[in-house]
Amino acid sequence: MATDTNSITISGNITRDPEMRYTPSGVSKVSFGVAVNRSWRNQQTQEWEEQTSFFNVVAWRQLAENASATLTKGTRVVVSGRLEQRSWETEAGEKRSIVEVVADDIAPSLRFATAEIHKVERSGPGGDGGGGGQRRPAPAPAAAGGGGGGDYDQYGEEPF
Repeated sequence: MATDTNSITISGNITRDPEMRYTPSGVSKVSFGVAVNRSWRNQQTQEWEEQTSFFNVVAWRQLAENASATLTKGTRVVVSGRLEQRSWETEAGEKRSIVEVVADDIAPSLRFATAEIHKVERSGPGGDGGGGGQRRPAPAPAAAGGGGGGDYDQYGEEPF
């Protein structure tokens, strides 16, 4: 039996500074937007045309911490991960849903820039840092409409 795969790699510019949040149990989550531009020459007019697609990206735990400490609006990045749909209901009873890129890896693009790498010391078991290190106190839950509505993320954490 074949297993369906759901993987995506995007390369583009960050549209807003990464926003770090914490679940009630202290798990870090960062979110930011990426604009991906595609350009081509129109064969009939010989003019260049461009299309921009916008993606919301989220990352968890050590990847979230590293992204928050490193990335800023305008940075060109390469993001690999998977697409995930999330649904919730607002306090007004409206149903909402969004498709996001859940990042497995994020890297600065070296196509138009250079980068300086600083290795982060791991403090827990596993390849992603094990979620170890300092935990910060969880902030108060976000206002209504921020997503979640009782759903749980892939780590079993309550949404914010």
